[in-house]
Amino acid sequence: MSRLGKNDELLIGGEPRVDLLPPEVHQERAAKVVRRHLGLGVIGVVAIMLVSAGAATALAMQAQQQLAYEQSLTPGLVAEQSKYVEVREVQGDVDKVKAAQQVGVSTEIDWKKYLEGVQAILPASVTIETVAVDSATPLAIYAQPTAPLQGPRVATVGFTATSTVLPDVPDWLTSLATLPGFADALPGSVALDETTGIYTATITMHVNDAAFAERFITEGK
Repeated sequence: MSRLGKNDELLIGGEPRVDLLPPEVHQERAAKVVRRHLGLGVIGVVAIMLVSAGAATALAMQAQQQLAYEQSLTPGLVAEQSKYVEVREVQGDVDKVKAAQQVGVSTEIDWKKYLEGVQAILPASVTIETVAVDSATPLAIYAQPTAPLQGPRVATVGFTATSTVLPDVPDWLTSLATLPGFADALPGSVALDETTGIYTATITMHVNDAAFAERFITEGK
């Protein structure tokens, strides 16, 4: 008769039972259960792997079919693009022309308009007689001043003006400073023609990049 374990419950008047099997039998039974569970686990893992492999194969086949379909469209797309080769070439030429225009006029100053502005601010008795202009080009950097009190410039305007009254050159210089792009101005000589009574004055004015006409500038720049 087997002994009661520490946690076994003693039943009074219960059905008598005797476990005559050796412990090895119970251990073998438990091992079989474990092996059965392990076998089922392995089968489950193999089944999952087979399902995953099948799904991956199906996706790969679907992707291959999609790729083949897209590749079959390539000749048609190339044929359509070839119809617009000339259009693209023309568009490229247009872009080059626009870029050339912007570079070509990047240092342009509307001198007619600018000199009209100079004349407009001078006294009514003063007339501009001669003008000499030296300005920057897109291909060369304009020479800058070495004097500390002179600002950057992109052009130099030398003009001769005549007046029937003695010129107030400082007042002229103050008026010239209101012009767009004015950098600085240097007074020259003042001479009186005793025969005609007319004064002749020379002025050298420097202009900065604020005077550029900026034609063909792209919007939003």
